Amino acid sequence: MSQSHPLDTQINQVNTRLEAARLGLKIERRGEKLNLRGTLPPRPQSHRLKPYQQRIPLSIPATKAGLKQIEQDAKVIAAKLIERTFSWQDYLPLANGKPLAGASLEEKIEAFRKHFLTFTQGQNALPASQLVTWEKAYAPYLKKLGHLANQHSQLSLAEAIYATVQATQPHSRSRQICCTALGAFAEFCSLPLPVDLKQFWGSYGNSRTQQRQLPSDDDIVTWFGHIPNPAWRFVYGMMATYGLRNHEVFFCDYQPLKSGDEAAVVTVLETTKTGLHDVWPFYPEWVERFNLRFINLPDLQTDLQQTTLQRIGQQVSTQFRRYGIPFSPYDLRHAWAVRTIHFGLADTVAARMMGHSVAIHNRTYHRWITQRDQQQAVKVALAHNRPQAPL
Repeated sequence: MSQSHPLDTQINQVNTRLEAARLGLKIERRGEKLNLRGTLPPRPQSHRLKPYQQRIPLSIPATKAGLKQIEQDAKVIAAKLIERTFSWQDYLPLANGKPLAGASLEEKIEAFRKHFLTFTQGQNALPASQLVTWEKAYAPYLKKLGHLANQHSQLSLAEAIYATVQATQPHSRSRQICCTALGAFAEFCSLPLPVDLKQFWGSYGNSRTQQRQLPSDDDIVTWFGHIPNPAWRFVYGMMATYGLRNHEVFFCDYQPLKSGDEAAVVTVLETTKTGLHDVWPFYPEWVERFNLRFINLPDLQTDLQQTTLQRIGQQVSTQFRRYGIPFSPYDLRHAWAVRTIHFGLADTVAARMMGHSVAIHNRTYHRWITQRDQQQAVKVALAHNRPQAPL
C-alpha cells in the first residue's frame, strides 16, 4: 500500500474476513482508490494460459461506503470464479475509467468498437479490412440497437437485441448480418441470450444463389468483347477467369502471370478482405484468350489511407453498368465457383481460393454441389453390378 490512510485498519479487517471465508481475493488501496487482487484467469489476448495473480481495476473510492461496496464485489467475483463464469469484460476499464458492467449502452458499444478493431479479426488482419467490416456490417445494427433501446427504455438489453433483429426483414442477408453483429456484441458484454440468434437467420443463402441467373460461359466471352477500354477488359477477364471479388483485382501479385508461368496462379494479397490466398484459372484457356498476361489495371486510387476496399469495388460495379453488361461483377464470381464444381474441384480447395469458409461455400452453392454429387453417385452405380435391361 501507499502512505497510511484512515481506512487502512478497516481494510485489514475486511481482508481478514475475506481470507477466513477463503474467497481468494484481497482488497488493495492505491492512493484514494480501492481494487481487488487475486489469482484470476488470463486477460483477453494475454499470452498466459493459466490463472495468475492479477489486480481487478475497480477503482472504487477509498471511503467507508466504497469499502462496503468492494467487499460485496469480492463475494460476487469469488462466486463467479467458483462457477467459472468470471469474465474480464465486466471489469476491464473503458476509456472513461468505468468497468463494463456499470457502463451505459453507448459506452459498451464504443468499448466493443475498440475491441473489434484491435483484436477481433486476429493478428494477421489489416486495419482497412477491419474498418470496412465494422462500418458496413456492425456499426449500422449497433446504431439501430441504440436507437431502439432509447425509444423503449423498459426493455432489457437482451430484449432490445431481439427486437432489433426482428425489425430486419426475415430471410434476408441483413437479418443474418444483424444476428452476427449483435451476437458478437452480446458475447463481448458477457450477456447470456436465452435463444441463440442463429435461430433467427432464416433461409437466406441457398434460395438467393439458386434464383440468380448466372451468365453462361458463352455470354461471358461475348461481353468481354463489348468492353471498349482495355484496362476494364482486364478487370473483367480477371474476375471471370479467377473468380475474384471486385476490389481483389487491384490487390494481387501478378508476377507468375506476367512471367509466363504455366499454372498462371495469382496470389490475392493480405490487403484484401480475406487475406493472402492463391487462385488458379478456370478456364485456364481464358488466360490467353483474355490476354491476362499483359497486366493493365485502370488508374484508380488504391491507397487505403485515402480510400476503402468498398469504394474500389463500387467503381468496378459502376463500370459494368456504364458498359451495359447485363450481369453484375459478383455474377462472374458465382459463375467461376459453379464452374469449379462442374470441373470436380474439391469444395475445400475452391472455398480456399474464394477466400471464405467451406461452410459458406457449401451453403451458397448447395444446389450445384448436390447435383454434382448425385451425378457422380449415379455414374458409380451404373458402372458397378449393373443389371441387364430386358430385351
